[in-house]
Amino acid sequence: MAAASVEQIWGWLSEVPDPEIPVISLTDLGIIRGVEWQGDTVVVTVTPTYSGCPATSMINLDIEAALRGRGVEKLRLERRLSPAWTSDWVTEAGREKLRAYGIAPPIDGTAADGQLAGRIARLSGSTNLTVACPRCGSTNTEKISQFGSTPCKASYRCKDCLEPFDYFKCI
Repeated sequence: MAAASVEQIWGWLSEVPDPEIPVISLTDLGIIRGVEWQGDTVVVTVTPTYSGCPATSMINLDIEAALRGRGVEKLRLERRLSPAWTSDWVTEAGREKLRAYGIAPPIDGTAADGQLAGRIARLSGSTNLTVACPRCGSTNTEKISQFGSTPCKASYRCKDCLEPFDYFKCI
């Protein structure tokens, strides 16, 4: 088999679902940071959503299985923690997939200000962030808990349709 192109490998990785939110791919989540050939070895650089993410091992196994299943024999996964992953890296397609799945996607740009005080305020929940309900679109919502079904989500409720939903937090 001829060596796959980098673009082809990116395409294969776009089919690998996130183990915690299977509706979104690893590339849509923005954690695949690079793919390159180094000699006869494919090197995939991965930035986990946070350094203690419990899904990191499963993600690595899924990447390896997907590429080996396509004939990649020599593979190296590199973990990159800097720069730290941010929810701003979630693609627009990924945001739409989250919304359709019932998870409010991160609000554009709210993780990118780089101001430590602003990020601490957001993480502690002391902001007036308006999160739209992914089911009915209403912004008449309230935070139930800063902690959701996974560490990267918060629990919200829509006051109009009365449905609970997760919000993919801005990190």
